[in-house]
Amino acid sequence: MRITQHLLVFISLLSLTRAQTATVAAPASTVVPTESATTSAIAQTAAEPWTAPAIFYPFRSAAGDTEHFLTGDESYEYVALSTPYTFFGRTYNSLYVHYNGLLTFNQPEPASGPNYNPTRGTEDFIAPFWSDLDDIGWMGMFSYQEYTNGSVLTRATQDINQYFPQMNFTASWVFVVTWDYVETTDMNSFIRHSAQAITFQTVLISDGNLSFFLINYGDCAVIYDQVEAGYDTINSINHFVIPDSINGNYQNLKNTSNVNVPGRWAFTANSVLESIIGVQMRLTSFSDLTQSENIEDVLLKIKQELVSRGLSSNIKIQLRKNTKIQP
Repeated sequence: MRITQHLLVFISLLSLTRAQTATVAAPASTVVPTESATTSAIAQTAAEPWTAPAIFYPFRSAAGDTEHFLTGDESYEYVALSTPYTFFGRTYNSLYVHYNGLLTFNQPEPASGPNYNPTRGTEDFIAPFWSDLDDIGWMGMFSYQEYTNGSVLTRATQDINQYFPQMNFTASWVFVVTWDYVETTDMNSFIRHSAQAITFQTVLISDGNLSFFLINYGDCAVIYDQVEAGYDTINSINHFVIPDSINGNYQNLKNTSNVNVPGRWAFTANSVLESIIGVQMRLTSFSDLTQSENIEDVLLKIKQELVSRGLSSNIKIQLRKNTKIQP
């Protein structure tokens, strides 16, 4: 009789156009007639219009958004919500949208740039791209809109069921807010994105019971300020930092993901949701796994890897040793 041992790990997740070319006739000029003088049309090529990445939900005035252009340093706008949104157990009827790439729920955030996450403070926030954006001298704006019916809800439902298939989720409310900064002072250049830009979006999604949120990234040009992306809660019970946002590689955010969709990060905002997942794995280790302290070290490394891929930092891992007897 041969006895083999496997590690059975139980993971408890808490809170889980083609370019258009136009020929434009120049206005006729008044000239003194001479034998060599002629009046000709000047051919001009229209710039190709900018198109947001496909992962972005509709935004700007073309989608019916409320738009706010940058008005001053450390500015924000108070937004009353038509439908309450629950964020890790606390329900909010309003929020604050900061020009600095931050959403707060309790109160405005006075800091110009990011605090270290976890802050262990008194604020619930989502930071898709928290930096001193309103002080870099670029033209900037954010726009937002709530949805309670239509194709946006259908899209949100499909997205959440793709990323969290065990939920059987149907969205009843969506809030989309998009930030857009372009290194220009000219409105036409801003609209066409004819200079380097920073564009990102947060999508809050709820069915009245369960809550989720998405963060979408487009171009993230180089700026010379600290950047941080992720979320935090009161006392940092739940928190997460997107790794590339703090290691100097934030320009690559449009290529990162925790759901295998480049530029998109998806999170659950539910503190009462618990899922138990059994994972059987074979481990190769230079440590003696019969020693409990070595096993705890392995479990910690597994947790760190799962959190780095977008799971809540509140994840708990328990170990059961399974002995299988083979004839």
